[in-house]
Amino acid sequence: MNPSYSGPVQPYAAYQVPVPLPEGHGVIVASFNRGPYLVSAAATSRLKIDGRNVPFGSEGTYHVVVPAGPHEVKVTDFLGMPMIKTRLTVQAGAAHQLNFRFGGWRNRVKDGFGTDVTTFGLWSNYLIMLITLGVGVLCCGGATVLAALMNTSS
Repeated sequence: MNPSYSGPVQPYAAYQVPVPLPEGHGVIVASFNRGPYLVSAAATSRLKIDGRNVPFGSEGTYHVVVPAGPHEVKVTDFLGMPMIKTRLTVQAGAAHQLNFRFGGWRNRVKDGFGTDVTTFGLWSNYLIMLITLGVGVLCCGGATVLAALMNTSS
């Protein structure tokens, strides 16, 4: 038995169950994975549709009612930096599946058919950390080697 929602439906609100659609609206069914992180990527992220914050819980699937037409959908980190972004056109009365996947190398979004529809996908936090540490080791290590060479030549 599927749980159903009763009560008023607000556009740009995330529901954990399917909701009745108002006239001229469609629904974005957004799924979020945990990602390979110690703290769930979805728990620290924000969903924004057309620049509006859409509060949601954490990993899982959420139904967001939106007016029919084109929309920009993005997930940002807690500071507001975009992590994943896509665009889609919502048809009135239709459901549009988006699967947001936080990965070990890159963050991606796929539609309900498994097609990659990412218009922007930031590298994962792990990859950014590895690059930062690598550059830090090279810079600091290079400075240390240069300082040691200068001390030996005196």
